[in-house]
Amino acid sequence: MIYSMTDAPGELYALKCDMSEENQILEAFAWVKENLGPISVLINNAGFIRPTTLTEGSTDEWRSTFDVNVIGLCICTREAVRSMRDNNIAGHIVHLGSIAGRYPVMMPTPVINVYSATKYAVTALTENLRQELNFHKTGIKISMICPGVVSSEFHEGYIKDGTKEAVTSGPILFPSDIADAIVFTLSTPPHVQVHDIMIKSVGELI
Repeated sequence: MIYSMTDAPGELYALKCDMSEENQILEAFAWVKENLGPISVLINNAGFIRPTTLTEGSTDEWRSTFDVNVIGLCICTREAVRSMRDNNIAGHIVHLGSIAGRYPVMMPTPVINVYSATKYAVTALTENLRQELNFHKTGIKISMICPGVVSSEFHEGYIKDGTKEAVTSGPILFPSDIADAIVFTLSTPPHVQVHDIMIKSVGELI
């Protein structure tokens, strides 16, 4: 499906893909290769959250969170790097992390513990990938953007205990703020790698 992009050049191709299903991810990358060519930039933006605790949580919900936030990210990264290396492209990969993956975040009810663990994993994977790309002398960049609270439908995954209201009632970022950070990161010259950007709104308490 093709959508016109208002006040911007180019076209947006939207593909439906379940990030917890490897076959669907591979099919999406195959479609891109066949219809658009090799990959130069990958933005790992998919994220999943379910309210669950470490003491009484659901194994299925734990697994689903890791499948999307960690395993899906790794599969996409592997396929993008493979495309870049096969085509001698010094591309750029951007992981969307979270402040929840940088330090413990207190909520009215402690129900984002597994989500935080997945974002800590993204923090580690970012540095591990940087070292691996350097080892292979690929020229490929890896960056991570760690936002605070962003206004989006993501908050619909919060438990109905006042968490959503507490998080969204104070200072908040907008998707365009994160997009601006990504554009800045991608616009750096070949010898500059922005490794990590943490973004908060002014006055944010988390």
